[in-house]
Amino acid sequence: MFELSAEGKTAVKKELARYEAKESAIIPSLYIAQKENKGWINAEVIQHLSQVMDIPESRINEVFKFYTMFNQKEVGKYHVQVCTNISCALNGGRELANHLCKELDVHFDEVSKDGRFTVSRVECLGSCGTAPMMQVNEQYFENLTPESAMNTLRAMK
Repeated sequence: MFELSAEGKTAVKKELARYEAKESAIIPSLYIAQKENKGWINAEVIQHLSQVMDIPESRINEVFKFYTMFNQKEVGKYHVQVCTNISCALNGGRELANHLCKELDVHFDEVSKDGRFTVSRVECLGSCGTAPMMQVNEQYFENLTPESAMNTLRAMK
């Protein structure tokens, strides 16, 4: 059964206090819960947030299911999101994503055998001038080649 840490509960309560409508705290609270649940959210997380925030599960689920930045299934320790939108695609983003999957021996949106990586294609990471790029957890890497991207991932412990 999922339960936020004491620090997580305090952070959620702080978010609730910031807004007139407590529903406005759903997005930051989902981020907090996702981080504490190894990078993803499931029904137990939603149920617990509902209790902590005193908001119906259905309201939290509306937000959770709408936004793609919340992972609906388990991800590896490093969630590698490769931009495959127009600027990145024109500069090799799609090929980069395929290369990473091949090198890491993982299919898109699945966890590698060692539990370290999940590679996902995403629509836009907002760095069109430095394409292709990827985001690993919360860090951006830009102007990538297949080799520089793999070197970055190999360095992650």
